[in-house]
Amino acid sequence: MIIVAVASGTSVDGCDVAAVDVDWDADTVVMQPLGTSTRPFPEGLPERVRATFPPAEPGMQEVCRLDTDLGAALADAADFGVRELAGGAADLIVSPGQTVFHDIVDDECKGTLQLGQPAWIAERTGVDVVSDLRASDVAAGGHGAPLASTFDALWLAGLARDRPQVALNLGGIANVSVVDPGAGLVCSFDTGPANCLLDVAAERVSGGTLTYDVDGQMAAAGGVDRALLDRLLDHPYFELDPPKSTGRELFSADYLGDVSTVFGPDVLATLTEFTARTIGDAVRPYAPGGLIVSGGGADNPVLMRAIERHVAPAELRRSAEHGVDGDAKESLLWALLGFLTWHGVPGTVRTRDGVSTGAREPRVLGRITPGRGATRRPGGDHQFPSALRIVAPPPP
Repeated sequence: MIIVAVASGTSVDGCDVAAVDVDWDADTVVMQPLGTSTRPFPEGLPERVRATFPPAEPGMQEVCRLDTDLGAALADAADFGVRELAGGAADLIVSPGQTVFHDIVDDECKGTLQLGQPAWIAERTGVDVVSDLRASDVAAGGHGAPLASTFDALWLAGLARDRPQVALNLGGIANVSVVDPGAGLVCSFDTGPANCLLDVAAERVSGGTLTYDVDGQMAAAGGVDRALLDRLLDHPYFELDPPKSTGRELFSADYLGDVSTVFGPDVLATLTEFTARTIGDAVRPYAPGGLIVSGGGADNPVLMRAIERHVAPAELRRSAEHGVDGDAKESLLWALLGFLTWHGVPGTVRTRDGVSTGAREPRVLGRITPGRGATRRPGGDHQFPSALRIVAPPPP
């Protein structure tokens, strides 16, 4: 299948697009990236999305309009992916949607909300769309996030034969997958903030001229404020055992509190140390041989050096060293999950301790929005019916 994946992360800094050729080779999934890109959102849309994040309480009119406008923007990105990356034709589009709320209550995920109505994508491209990939796992008792463990368990199985390996993604939130086939372990969870608080601080310190700390320059100009670091670390989330997930609902701009007494670059230096420290504390119990890093935060050399210090003696490597472009990894993940859904295969991993997300059982993920074509799903070759017959229920 030729699959186009379109996705936006918690930073809402653009729509990642990838076209991937995916096929079965016996019981192996073979993926060949055909092209990747990042498409800008329409002017003002990222700000509207961020304005819905807690502690904001957007009205339903704005939620509805965002669902439509995000759907239209994702449709534009998917259309670009089909035309420019997939050679003009695709068999499936995968769109997880923009997460705007992830409802964690007493360490349990009660629900999750992604906006970006897939009907707009199906209408624009005429291609079937797999979307809403988290909800089935949540309904089965899981966290619905992170879902990267499925990709990482398959990708790193060979590398982890001798020692456990950790895949680390540095998006708005940092998440890890611990892969240890020898112990029958695949564990995936959010460690805490990665870029989300750094981006907030960069915007504040720069007076709105920057939306992120370019190459970690502001952090490099400052020093760690120990009192602020201790306050940031003093949060019950970091004491929880995995599986666990979090987001901007917990680590919002308000979490930074009043830091006006701390010199601007010192805030960035402290948040960088905070991110690195929480990652190191999270993975240390697994004694990994290496951490394979992807995501936007991997382009921040100051953050990467701090992480390297906190995860030693584990070796820090970029995902590109193992055949996966770090900027495209999430898109490849969504393409894989959509492919599995299309074939009726669960998209979560059963391990020694249960499902990696905390769900009771692995589930087929997502829902399918039909396109305009006559695509036949596996196992179905019926045409539109000509009649409906109701049969009387059996006697009691």
